Amino acid sequence: MNHLGPGYLVPNILVGSLAVVAIALFGLHRVLHLAGLAARDRRRALWGGSALFAAWYLAALALSWSGFYQGSRSVIPTVPFGLLIPIAAGILLFRRSPLLRRIIEAVPQSWIVSIQAYRAEGVVFLILYAGGWLPGAFALPAGIGDVIVGLLAPVVGIAYIRGARGASAWQLRTWNLLGLADLVVAVTTGFLTSPSPAQLLALDRPNELIGAWPLAMIPVFLVPLSVLLHLASLRKLRPHPLLTATPELIEHPEAASYSRR
Repeated sequence: MNHLGPGYLVPNILVGSLAVVAIALFGLHRVLHLAGLAARDRRRALWGGSALFAAWYLAALALSWSGFYQGSRSVIPTVPFGLLIPIAAGILLFRRSPLLRRIIEAVPQSWIVSIQAYRAEGVVFLILYAGGWLPGAFALPAGIGDVIVGLLAPVVGIAYIRGARGASAWQLRTWNLLGLADLVVAVTTGFLTSPSPAQLLALDRPNELIGAWPLAMIPVFLVPLSVLLHLASLRKLRPHPLLTATPELIEHPEAASYSRR
């Protein structure tokens, strides 16, 4: 383990990331009832989903703790692997698993959006910058963007429930695109400021912290999770095939109201 940074960083990252895991697993438990699955399928989905999510978190934790993501001017950066592999795996799993698609359709938009309030934890980038631990080329755009997206998350989630469908869908789509753009900026500036053969920015103050334990948990766990949540939210904004193909659902829209909440 190569722990860099101030002492408050470890409990901050650990408590924050564990809280996200706990909320996500609790949400999975609740939403499986909304999906209308049989009891056996519900148990299988709960245990399988929980095991998969926990395994991802523990793998990210172990690799971060071991120093696997620690950057060096002479070594190819490894953080992109921890970031891109979970995203690719999540997209592939969605395409291959009808059960996962059914679960995502059952998750209320307000839940998918509001959980990203954890993005406000990006304020830690600004605190670290103020303390001289992170370069401004990364910390300022990443920190400010994350705080804005995180604070807007519950606001947009509530607005989607209460607003007119057309207007709220437009707001939700805009928020998702803003959140994805923020992640692209954060990942790009993080890559360009971190020690590696490709480092182009912050040469006088390399971004060593972002690949070290515990801050590496943000790019290899929270960032991929955020991308997948944004993609799930955008996917749910597309017309639901059941609503266009099943007359009884058109006549009785309350049968599908769980996807609107």
